[in-house]
Amino acid sequence: MKKIIAIVARFGWVVALVVISGCKDLTELNINPNGTDEATVNPNLIMPTVLTEAAKRYLDLGFQDIAGVVQHTQKDAWAGSHNNYEWLGSQSWNGDYGILRNNALLMKRAEEEGMDFHRGVALVMKSFMFGLITDLWGDAPYTQALKAEEGGVVNLLPAYDSQETIYQGILADLETANTLLSKPASEYQSVLSSADVYFGGDPHLWRQFANALQLRYYMRISEKLPEEARAGIERIVANPTQYPLISSSNHDVAMSYRGTSALDSWPSNTFTDVSGSNYRRVKMCATLVEYLQQRHDPRLAIWAKPVEIPLVVSDAFPAGTDEVVNGRRHLSPDVVAGITIDTDPDYVGLPPSHSALPSAYNLNPTPGQTSYNPHVSYLNEMYMDASGPLLKARLLSAAEVSFILAEAAWKGWNVGDAETHYNNGIRASLESWTVGSAYADYIAGADVSYNGTQQQILEQKWIASWTAATEAWFDYRRTGYPALQAGPAALRSVLPVRFYYMQDELNINRANAEQALQRLERTGYSQADGENSAWSKPWLLQGTGKPW
Repeated sequence: MKKIIAIVARFGWVVALVVISGCKDLTELNINPNGTDEATVNPNLIMPTVLTEAAKRYLDLGFQDIAGVVQHTQKDAWAGSHNNYEWLGSQSWNGDYGILRNNALLMKRAEEEGMDFHRGVALVMKSFMFGLITDLWGDAPYTQALKAEEGGVVNLLPAYDSQETIYQGILADLETANTLLSKPASEYQSVLSSADVYFGGDPHLWRQFANALQLRYYMRISEKLPEEARAGIERIVANPTQYPLISSSNHDVAMSYRGTSALDSWPSNTFTDVSGSNYRRVKMCATLVEYLQQRHDPRLAIWAKPVEIPLVVSDAFPAGTDEVVNGRRHLSPDVVAGITIDTDPDYVGLPPSHSALPSAYNLNPTPGQTSYNPHVSYLNEMYMDASGPLLKARLLSAAEVSFILAEAAWKGWNVGDAETHYNNGIRASLESWTVGSAYADYIAGADVSYNGTQQQILEQKWIASWTAATEAWFDYRRTGYPALQAGPAALRSVLPVRFYYMQDELNINRANAEQALQRLERTGYSQADGENSAWSKPWLLQGTGKPW
């Protein structure tokens, strides 16, 4: 009722204005007097929105549901999407295309004003966002996208380009961006450092980002187009002056959070979420915890809290013992008979897709939606903060660059020594998380010292993708590493490989969406979903036998 009243009141206001103003053009009433005309807007006013929204989107994926897929974290309540891949109807690319619409305006205005720095930035962000869309869904509107204002059915209901076409377009745009961003900083006009929340207006760092993205996407297509991928990566590595790359963790593509409101704060913070439920529900996943423990990885203490009350099971305790003594919960064997528990005194993770009630794991005394589990490791307390030196959305890192080159070298490509790149990747990740001083001891460990396998490279890259887990998922799909296993409560017995096309798109743009669906490969795990399944394979995976 309140909405109806508000609408009636608004129309009454409009009618009054029309009566007062006589023949004045009604469309002028819809112009926001405090807004900015798209035809004259300064590109520096558009850029911050594009950069911040893209970074927040990437962090939201890599810290939320995709972190559950690659078993960095699990949730102990409201866990269906995070733990079990229950995505049907819950994933949409509307926000991604919204970012791209703003970016298209940034590009248009930069071209009109002859601002090459802003053009280069817009091409990099176009590549980043379209890359994310095709990585997540497969075929998608690309060449005909973002043209609705031009009118016509072909623009209002754009065709879906093939995944291959999109990747080729991304690589071409990044090559152009590298050229646009190659001039000395002094030769660019109207660069406002405060508008660039990634690099403060430094064109060289943007150029490094563009070329690192080229490496990412050449490696992405390496199973389908191996010769093109090899030639592209070797060309970049052979010409470091023409194609500078990110080589230091100080130059990671990252955005810090201001922490002044819910819109610019770390998503699990308890400053804007005073109930703390977003923080409390997320736990470390046992898969990652155990992998890090086996290697005495110093990053574990940065990312996770030790269990508050460890479990101790002993025959020395009388039958029926279940009590907390000196900060430990003492249990006699008869109390835990037939129950799987983890008695590690330091860190305990939730097993992946453990059950329909994951909050009950490890004898939680208060299972349920509002549980407090003192026997499982929460995230480090810094993830309760709204901002902080390590609370960054990381879009691409020096560590990722080094691991891509390590894998390329492992494939036999002419890019240098695989072990050197592998070690550099580990060093860069440790430095990013403030534990660089532990590098020498860590790299000397039997399970960390380079053993010449693709699996080891991808496993270390998986660790380094903490809070940026989308890249780990895309690597898993392409290689099968790490060898992750779905848990018993998961929607399928294997991990998914894509997002579902959303129902609105299937309804509104049906003809084009149906063509895209026909290009997906149904698998034995697609089941009743048909082609539009999270377990149907897009072009990138077809014929590769990966990841399953």
